[in-house]
Amino acid sequence: MAAQLAPSILAADFARLADAAAAVAGVADWLHIDVMDNHFVPNLTLGLPVVQSLLAATALPLDCHLMIDDPDRWAPGYAEAGAGSVTIHAEAAADPVATARAIRATGARAGLAVKPGTALTPYADLLAEFDLLLVMTVEPGFGGQAFIAEMLPKVARARSLVQGSGLAVWVQVDGGIDAESIERCAEAGADVFVAGSAVYGAADPAAAVTQLRTAAERAMRRRPA
Repeated sequence: MAAQLAPSILAADFARLADAAAAVAGVADWLHIDVMDNHFVPNLTLGLPVVQSLLAATALPLDCHLMIDDPDRWAPGYAEAGAGSVTIHAEAAADPVATARAIRATGARAGLAVKPGTALTPYADLLAEFDLLLVMTVEPGFGGQAFIAEMLPKVARARSLVQGSGLAVWVQVDGGIDAESIERCAEAGADVFVAGSAVYGAADPAAAVTQLRTAAERAMRRRPA
């Protein structure tokens, strides 16, 4: 598949979120929304009311990443509101299969995220229940962090698991993604890229998305056949 870019509004001006969405309309594939509850991660960001407002303000599909406790309770609501993709954390979900099925029942894509210290192997058998596997390349909670290069073998492992399963599961990376790290992740096996500061810290966010896509697709062509 072609590279998909999901600018993260965590790095945008929270007072101008509709403008942030408009700045990447037509070039981005998704708008990534980091939902944090100050419990699962030590930060508090956006919730369902803001997501609902953004859904009315942009035609971009929303990619909601729930960094929250008890996602089994809250995740279906984001999908029912109209999010195109809802990702829950393996470390927080009590019943990830039931939650994934509830998300998918709305027509949304279901994603499973893992922190840097969480192994993928225990969740390999769950891949059939999900559409996306998110490998965090920073510790979740704050934007602007440096990319953890030690996660590259994990990205490659995620790609191997997906290919071995024969399923159409996307491999997403999130954290410290810029012009250099996006190539490394793409070559390792990622195909969906969340970028915050590299997009919204640029003078021209739309041009930044285009440049990141070019870099990712160049690296994807270098993958072993």
